[in-house]
Amino acid sequence: MLPLLVRLQQAAKMVLSRKKVVVLLLLGGTLSLLLHQGSQLSWSTRLLFPGAPCPAGGRTRPKHTAVAFVKTHKTAGTTVQNILFRFAERHNVTLALPRPSCEHQFCYPRDFSARFVHPATRPPRMLASHLRFNRAELRRLLPNDTVYVTILREPAAMFESLFSYYNRYCPAFVRVPNGSLEAFLRAPRAYYRPDERYAMYAHNTLAYDLGGDNERSARDEPAYLAGLIRDLEAAFSLVMIAEYFDESLVLLRRLLAWDLEDVLYVKLNVRSAASRLAALPEGLARAARRWNGLDAGLYEHFNASFWRRVARAGRECVQREARELREARERLLHRCFGPRPRLRPAAEIRNKQLQPWQPLGNVGIVGYDLPSRPPGPGGDECLKLAMPEVQYSSYLLRKQKRRAGAWAERGRAGPGAGAEDQPPPPPPPRPIRALPRLARRG
Repeated sequence: MLPLLVRLQQAAKMVLSRKKVVVLLLLGGTLSLLLHQGSQLSWSTRLLFPGAPCPAGGRTRPKHTAVAFVKTHKTAGTTVQNILFRFAERHNVTLALPRPSCEHQFCYPRDFSARFVHPATRPPRMLASHLRFNRAELRRLLPNDTVYVTILREPAAMFESLFSYYNRYCPAFVRVPNGSLEAFLRAPRAYYRPDERYAMYAHNTLAYDLGGDNERSARDEPAYLAGLIRDLEAAFSLVMIAEYFDESLVLLRRLLAWDLEDVLYVKLNVRSAASRLAALPEGLARAARRWNGLDAGLYEHFNASFWRRVARAGRECVQREARELREARERLLHRCFGPRPRLRPAAEIRNKQLQPWQPLGNVGIVGYDLPSRPPGPGGDECLKLAMPEVQYSSYLLRKQKRRAGAWAERGRAGPGAGAEDQPPPPPPPRPIRALPRLARRG
């Protein structure tokens, strides 16, 4: 009887071992299928292994330096512009700047022309000043590998900012009794004249800035809007969203293969609290969106496509990187502007290079001032970090004119200098040295 029991036990072990082998083979085959078919089935390691780390932050390609930022009005565009200005200066990238007759914008509101670019800043690899988008002219000016980027803002909030900022410049706003936004939106056609100077600030400003016809009637809007969206999707590699500024910068950094330090910023061209509404009443917001129907349609479409892009990049990873950006920004603010950094009225800013331009009326634009004690070796970078658009544009133009003059002198050096009479190619990107090193916490 005992030998029989032993044989039965051995047989049972063999059966169990075979089952284990079959189960392991099945598991291995399933995992292999998922890994090989992941692209077709939209699987990812984050779905297979929840909580898996984000892709490594190290760059696998050189930083991209050919960038055209189409700066729209009242959308946090000045802050993005400052990021690009500082990057261009640090990496010796030629930046297109306007001729003096155009002031600090490319003769806006006229359609952009390459003729508006100062000759000392040609041929450029980067552009970030206000213009009305003209894709054909920009392609004539910029390299073939240029990445085009712009930014949009929720139209009701944007219109409130436009109304406040241009209240003494736009005739449609000047006509409104007591400067009342509510009165304007109650009957906009009573004040608005499409052929007047600066009329584009009062109707579908986003559409106008992006090269569209901001005077399309409500009846024509759906078909026209669809065509405008198709054109913009074909032109722009990234449409940022002002309400999700840090997430937008994460996508920009990834698109251009830049480092986190390259997109650090302080908010610029900001109105004082007394110059803006804390919150736009919903009734006014609806009226603003209705009046600016094209802008509302553009924002709705590109806001949705923005979040689809975030999902493809990995929402948790983008949000995690946005938090890291905010933390690094806070450390930089304290390093540059003292333990309690705050936005100040222009009259309280001692350094004239940091005093923001003030529009007419009761609008106050605030900015940062450097502390009386210099912030150390990164002081120049701290200065540029808070430098308003007008001063920084003028500074960069002077700097690039000196560089162009040096190239011209080398070109007149005589025989054998023929290869030197053209601007040299930009040097390979170098690590940031001017920024104070930001130690990570934890």
